[in-house]
Amino acid sequence: MNMNFIVPTLFGLEGLAGDELRRMNFENVRVEDRRVYFTGDETALAKANICLRTGERVMIVLAQFQAKTFEELFQGVYHTNLEDYIPKDGQFPVKGHCLNSQLMSTSDCQAIIKKAASRRLGEKYGVSWLPETGVKFQMHFTILNDQVTLSLDTTGQGLHKRGYRAIGNDAPLHETLAAGMIQLTRYRGREFLWDPFCGSGTIPIEAALIAKNRAPGLGRHFAAEEFPWMGKEIWEQVKTEAKDKEFKGNYQILGSDSDPACVSLSMANARKAGVADVIKFRDGDATKMDLPAPSGILICNPPYGERMGEQKDAQRLYSALGRHLKFANDWKKYVITSEPEFEHYFGKRSDKKRKFYNGKIQCNYYMFTDNTRKKK
Repeated sequence: MNMNFIVPTLFGLEGLAGDELRRMNFENVRVEDRRVYFTGDETALAKANICLRTGERVMIVLAQFQAKTFEELFQGVYHTNLEDYIPKDGQFPVKGHCLNSQLMSTSDCQAIIKKAASRRLGEKYGVSWLPETGVKFQMHFTILNDQVTLSLDTTGQGLHKRGYRAIGNDAPLHETLAAGMIQLTRYRGREFLWDPFCGSGTIPIEAALIAKNRAPGLGRHFAAEEFPWMGKEIWEQVKTEAKDKEFKGNYQILGSDSDPACVSLSMANARKAGVADVIKFRDGDATKMDLPAPSGILICNPPYGERMGEQKDAQRLYSALGRHLKFANDWKKYVITSEPEFEHYFGKRSDKKRKFYNGKIQCNYYMFTDNTRKKK
């Protein structure tokens, strides 16, 4: 069946997610603030979940309507064809949020939506009580400026949960954000790529997945795999096609960190991701170690100094890094940090910068690509 989908994204990644969906040849791709819409069938549902690098989840749009009162909310849900997706024994919990609307009580809206869905499904299946003992169909709602979007989650755990990072270091970088940062460098596996603050290995691992053209969702399970109307052969077909598109080659990817525990963790995560064969990890101080190649792409998520007393240490680190890389003219450099004066401490103005959120922390992604420019 043909369905409308929403892909929520982290702030700043919506354009990249839209580009990915277009490259997958999906129809009606439309980018909005922190979300992307597209249309497709069951195969598109599976492909988006398995192959998308920068989206947070894939959700089926069940209905969109205006509601300024609880009665309008009830009627909007009640007149939605929920039975097309949720079977008689299906579990259908409800969660969501409200913003800038007449209806601002999330708990009350949850209760109204649950009641309306129960009445609709009960009437369609001819029962007065729904057991909810079967497969889980997580319903989600957003009410923004009195506009309701009711959707069905097909992903389960967010798409950034690739399955290779059970635990992280103190400041883990979202896998989807790391993938977006790498995509902005236009890395395709031909250059040397180095992350001198590798932490739990997210950037090198995502770079390896991109270089190998390996679908990031191949090693995990999705909620929609349990949906009775999603045949298992669809998932197998999409996975087989994704594996057939993988590249084989020799890639130069290095992750280093001054903390040996981070290096060990990165190596373990790379093994879980199945890319340990194309990444090297080593101990090293980013402000002192020799450049690993004459040219390449440096991309990193250095310490931010968010805690009290740590900001000065982070600023000194940025200054030392800038001095160390002062003559690395054949390297393109990409750094994400929350330090608003990063360019001052680093000693050079970036050619471009882009705002992201690493978790709840507002950051800038500084891109130094024109190495002929003079220092400030």
